[in-house]
Amino acid sequence: MTSRIIAVDPFDLVVFGGSGDLAYRKLLPALFQRHSDGQIPPTGRIIGISRRPLSDDEYRAATRKALEEHVPADERQPEAVESFLQRIHFVTVDAMGDAGWDQLAAVLEEGKDRIRAFYLAVGPELFGTICKRLGQEGLVTPETRVIIEKPIGHDLASACAVNDAVGSVFDESQIYRIDHYLGKETVQNLMALRFGNTLFEPLWNNASIEHVQILVAETLGVEGRGGYYDTSGALRDMVQNHILQLLCLVAMEPPAHMDADSVRDEKLKVLRSLVPITETNAASTTVRGQYRAGAGPGGSVPGYTSEVENQDTKTETFVAIKAEIGNWRWAGVPFYLRTGKRLAARMSEIIVSFRPIPHSIFDQGAGALQQNKLVIRLQPDEGVRLWLMIKDPGPGGMRLRYVPLDMSFAQAFKVRSPDAYERLILDVIRGNQTLFMRRDEVEAAWRWIDPIAEAWDHSSERPKGYTAGTWGPSASVALIEREGHTWHDEAE
Repeated sequence: MTSRIIAVDPFDLVVFGGSGDLAYRKLLPALFQRHSDGQIPPTGRIIGISRRPLSDDEYRAATRKALEEHVPADERQPEAVESFLQRIHFVTVDAMGDAGWDQLAAVLEEGKDRIRAFYLAVGPELFGTICKRLGQEGLVTPETRVIIEKPIGHDLASACAVNDAVGSVFDESQIYRIDHYLGKETVQNLMALRFGNTLFEPLWNNASIEHVQILVAETLGVEGRGGYYDTSGALRDMVQNHILQLLCLVAMEPPAHMDADSVRDEKLKVLRSLVPITETNAASTTVRGQYRAGAGPGGSVPGYTSEVENQDTKTETFVAIKAEIGNWRWAGVPFYLRTGKRLAARMSEIIVSFRPIPHSIFDQGAGALQQNKLVIRLQPDEGVRLWLMIKDPGPGGMRLRYVPLDMSFAQAFKVRSPDAYERLILDVIRGNQTLFMRRDEVEAAWRWIDPIAEAWDHSSERPKGYTAGTWGPSASVALIEREGHTWHDEAE
């Protein structure tokens, strides 16, 4: 089976921060894959921007190195690499000053009638400055889009300030707030599973579902990002964006159509229905942790305080939250959100646990009955598993076994699963905002997150310690076991 390749219109993609880690590690490899599949038209250009004085040839050499490091050799055909490098250009621009803007305008003038996308792969403190300068230089056309990465603010007030600054130049229809989790193949399939089949949607409510878990686990630590991370923490870095977006896709009502605003309207309703967590209930519904020295992917690793300058830091590297959605569909169904660094395995999963059967007809010798679970794995090994009870084959009476119906995307479709950025960047060129956050979504998420952060700030309690290489502090186990549930830690 092969995937269908639909070419996009000619475009210029301008990457501010073009010589940074995100560009080399994710953006350029993603664009190369789309180029290799013939999805980018011959006239499409990729223009890197930074303050570093690089020539086109020097930037192409750096891009070649990035492709060698981040694209598998069997997907990197020499002729495709050479033709891709001819799309690559570089302009030295001082985003905070005047240097280079005239040169950028001259380069873009060559493709003035094309779609023009500005990717701001820079710190959020530069979003407003760059956007305002793009407007002043006359570089914003009706066919222009701007792409901004998280973090969009540090709290509600700063998020509003960022949105105001970007919105003063670009219309909301031109702004693409990217969350790469929404571009993952399995996240897309969550929509297909729910709304493309009669099997699940009639059961997708509090009558049939007991609880939901959303896990985003990392084995790595802060990896040189200690300065940023210590001012952010897991709540702001992961929960406010990635995890809440996944929760919205699980919990939202069926949209009337699969267009951007219909989908985002339903996601917004979920965010606005989240039961507030404040100082009055934060202690019973949240757990924050901080990793200590222990085991990592390559052996022993130091604790968090050894990796940041602030030895007295209270920044959390682990969060577990019992969230509730106050509407008819989900009343009484807890959503357990969990994320952390230096955990036992790298994985992202959504686990939907259905209610147990009301009455067993089997005798005790058949074995214990377990609840049906739908496990949607985002990474690694994207796929979907539905856990069921079946009879163990063979004679000798009724013996039950708990086994999964397993669909691995790699095995089922025999095609390379595209990286999230491949899909999302070309969705920008197509003008499709379905997988991007709208301003009111971002701000609604912060309205729920801010009181949690404030409750922690006002608490004298420090984050719970946990040993690197484990599943987090023991208090997170107590959080879910109070309701008679357990974490689904299936590190395969």
